[in-house]
Amino acid sequence: MEQDKLYKMRHTLAHILAQAVLQMYPEAKLAIGPVIEEGFYYDFDLVGKSFSHMDLPKIEKRMKKIIAEGQIMEGYDIDVDAAIEYLHKKNQVYKEELAADLKKDGEKKVSFYTLVDKRGVKKFKDLCMGGHVDSTKEIGAFKLTKIAGAYWRGDEKRLMLQRIYGVAFENEKELAGYLARIEEARKRDHKKLGVELDLFTFSELVGAGLPLWTPKGTLLRNILDDFVWQLRKEKGYEKVEIPHITKKDLYEKSGHWEKFQNELFKIVTREEHLFVMKPMNCPHHTQIYARRQHSYREMPQRYVTTTMCYRDEQTGELQGLSRVRSITQDDAHVFCRFNQVKDEIKKIWDIVHAFYKAIGFSLEVRLSLHDPQEPKKYLGTPDVWKNSENILRKIVAEEKAKSYEALGEAAFYGPKIDFMAKDSLGREWQVATIQLDMNMPERFDLVCVNEKSEKERIVMIHAAIMGSIERFLSIVIEHFAGAFPVWLSPVQIQIIPVSKDYVSHAQDLAKEFMNENFRVEIDESNETVGYKIRKAEKGKSPYMLVVGEKEANSIDVSVRSRGKKDIETISKKDFISFVHDAIEKKIN
Repeated sequence: MEQDKLYKMRHTLAHILAQAVLQMYPEAKLAIGPVIEEGFYYDFDLVGKSFSHMDLPKIEKRMKKIIAEGQIMEGYDIDVDAAIEYLHKKNQVYKEELAADLKKDGEKKVSFYTLVDKRGVKKFKDLCMGGHVDSTKEIGAFKLTKIAGAYWRGDEKRLMLQRIYGVAFENEKELAGYLARIEEARKRDHKKLGVELDLFTFSELVGAGLPLWTPKGTLLRNILDDFVWQLRKEKGYEKVEIPHITKKDLYEKSGHWEKFQNELFKIVTREEHLFVMKPMNCPHHTQIYARRQHSYREMPQRYVTTTMCYRDEQTGELQGLSRVRSITQDDAHVFCRFNQVKDEIKKIWDIVHAFYKAIGFSLEVRLSLHDPQEPKKYLGTPDVWKNSENILRKIVAEEKAKSYEALGEAAFYGPKIDFMAKDSLGREWQVATIQLDMNMPERFDLVCVNEKSEKERIVMIHAAIMGSIERFLSIVIEHFAGAFPVWLSPVQIQIIPVSKDYVSHAQDLAKEFMNENFRVEIDESNETVGYKIRKAEKGKSPYMLVVGEKEANSIDVSVRSRGKKDIETISKKDFISFVHDAIEKKIN
């Protein structure tokens, strides 16, 4: 099915969902019902009542009955004042508000779409901009999937509405394939695996969106961050450190305050000074650069820090590690001359590809550009933006990367090269990013002294390899289903003594492996071997070593690799060599 036709089908299904709900709950108030990736949703106010997941099959059944009737979709325009009056009489307060806003925007007419049965009876009418199939007979396969809360117009001060989500595809086969992928994703859910693997936890006393990292989870974070640092160190980066709070003056000068002040955590000191928790690191790094005068011979300056930032996200939008209030960024900023931009971006490009090759992700490039139709969203002049975007276009072309352009996806201060990765379930994620910024150096008056002893405006490059480590780990946990490759696994070798008589030998083995810098754990519990093996399998360690009488009296080790039932006997020397090789080559 053509994408446009699929879009129209999903949009029509949102109307059918609203019609079904109104038939079952006549007092319901309708909000919005757009198309989203893979499906659609509709927001409802049930006026004191609420949906349960038990209602979804009933609503679905009612929708299928509507579809079977072969209702026709008809659209027409009416005067905006007549629309407001009609919606007011119907007590559809949310739709009335939308129509009133359209009037404020200068619209003289608005469009309605009506579902009409074979007898010509109008079954359902909705304020809508259009994009539908002609008849419900054109609807393919669909399923209602979940119920969630959603603030009206995204404003937490407004009423919490109930949102019903659905998915829709051309036929039952495609729907079944999608539902199978969703089930697999459910099994891989990082929120579930994070608890099972003892990587992180949340506490009501600490607060929503503020993950706490266990020893194993912290180790996982550090392994990844250390890897990024080694790649950066080879390219001449230096570590810096910055505080977690700042005067708001810094963000007023950078432009962040105007754009994001409502998303910042604010602190008022005892002297009534206003500070904020830093939501990003780049303005702080500008002040490290600006601490003294720099000669062109010292350029570029490359600063890197891995540090937490804080953003006041709405509670209803928090989602495991995917969206949190404390964000750890592996953040780097390069301060360079204009003629050094290409080389510096290519250095970052090399780091990105080396890192994601080890993770096992292939990458596409999204060139994220500004939208010239919305200049208020961005800092700087059209010429600066045009120049910046052309530089990035040339770099992407020279690298011969598979790429596409995305209007409106730029940062407010500059265009970006965003690296897009597909995980093992085929889901696409934006991971690393390189951002070219000619605006912040202007705002902070950042310069170097050139060969002519003149002050020369410099350029700033923002680069994150993982971005938010929390979000990146949510992707990685689900990509590997918690079965991390040996180089990344918090516990690489799980040693299982068959009884307490062999604990001492297991401890000797562990010491030997630790001397090889392997990460080792011993199960010294007084449980059966079968139970210990099942527990180790659940922990997803790459290798399990069973230690009994035979192993205690041998130079060989008995190894059970993750996911395999057979136990292989191998010399200890060869096993050590094998593990070293897997770690060094970062074999997935």
